[in-house]
Amino acid sequence: MEHAIWNPQFETMPRGEIEQLQLERLQATVNRVFRNVRFYGQMFEHEGLVPEDFGTFEDLRKLPFTTKADLRSAYPYSMFALPLREVVRIHSSSGTTGHPTVVGYTRNDLAHWTELTARNLVAGGVTKDDVVQVFFGYGLFSGGFGLHHGAEAIGASVIPVSSADIESQVKVMQDFRTTALIGLPSYALQIAQAIEQGDVDPNSLCLRVGVFGGEPWSEARREEIEQRLRIRATDIYGLSEVGGPGVSGECECRCGLHISEDHFIVEVIDPESLEPIADGEPGELVFTTVAKEAFPLLRYRTGDVASVTRERCACGRTLARMSRIHRRTDDMVIIHGQNIHPADIATVIADIPGVGGAFRLIVDRVAGKDTLEVEVELSSDLSDDTVSAIERTDNDLTERLSRTLGFELQVRLTEPRSLTANGEKSAQVVDRRSV
Repeated sequence: MEHAIWNPQFETMPRGEIEQLQLERLQATVNRVFRNVRFYGQMFEHEGLVPEDFGTFEDLRKLPFTTKADLRSAYPYSMFALPLREVVRIHSSSGTTGHPTVVGYTRNDLAHWTELTARNLVAGGVTKDDVVQVFFGYGLFSGGFGLHHGAEAIGASVIPVSSADIESQVKVMQDFRTTALIGLPSYALQIAQAIEQGDVDPNSLCLRVGVFGGEPWSEARREEIEQRLRIRATDIYGLSEVGGPGVSGECECRCGLHISEDHFIVEVIDPESLEPIADGEPGELVFTTVAKEAFPLLRYRTGDVASVTRERCACGRTLARMSRIHRRTDDMVIIHGQNIHPADIATVIADIPGVGGAFRLIVDRVAGKDTLEVEVELSSDLSDDTVSAIERTDNDLTERLSRTLGFELQVRLTEPRSLTANGEKSAQVVDRRSV
């Protein structure tokens, strides 16, 4: 079977040539960040390094890692490697805790981003003849834009439905004869449920393929989506800090997500010892960008745990492949495609009188929709107060958390010390979803 490949020059390049290209681009990137990014200039000086010290991939390991805390400290533009007048697009994270991470793009960066998402979509079976419905959000979050432009580059007809309500999604799907879906897998299941409840025959739709990402999902979840929507589904991976979606994506063989190594160097490390881990073994993914102009990063720790293989795929691609994300190295959870850290909750709770500092996040999935309940201990003072005072605190906390996180959630106030029995806190995050 012949597999469609968007850019055979780079996607099927012999391993030796891939690594030579990566090394050349790495050396150019190191030179630019040394001169233009104060953070990296200071890092090099502290480590006693200069750009000429980077002649092999092993030399990259001389550098410390870059973390999300580093990016937040550089808010808004201190990590940019070019003047703002050369930056034509800015995206950022939600910034629910402290400063958001801000990412800039030059015109070349946007062209590269389009190229990478086009690769992922073609690998997932999208063609120029498809009518593509995108239900990722369009805004400061980078998801919708990159995939939209990638689909247009292929020549597909793109419908930017974005975060419209479920009923509108189904109507567009029927009226415009959508053939390809792009968005969160959990939202795809909500659409499937709406189709079934609306007495719409899935066989009357024109759906053919789906490309989903932005949150963890399992093989069981894939099978459910495929069965209920009558499509073939593939996985994509990206993170806003290194450019958004387009970092990697499954081909139709579905045996790992192909990493665009002409743009990214991937390392896998033990998150505890920080030592490198052999191919095939799970560890934390670390990415170095080698083609970014406005916002290059060296050795960025993602917090995502996966394994990597560099064996040639049956589809003909020679790019390294990463497994699905096994877990996170921290307590972060992804809800509605948004990264939520316990610190996000703690910041809000700290400003509410009448509650203690202990809390717990209960994440679940009900009827295909992710839900969040936040259990918060009352302080001893408020627990003896009137019912109306407790209700006001509950409503205030619910309103502030929902506004901060950007979606509706439930708050449950608990007795003092109920989450800190015997002086020990219970687990801060309980994730009951079967991804």
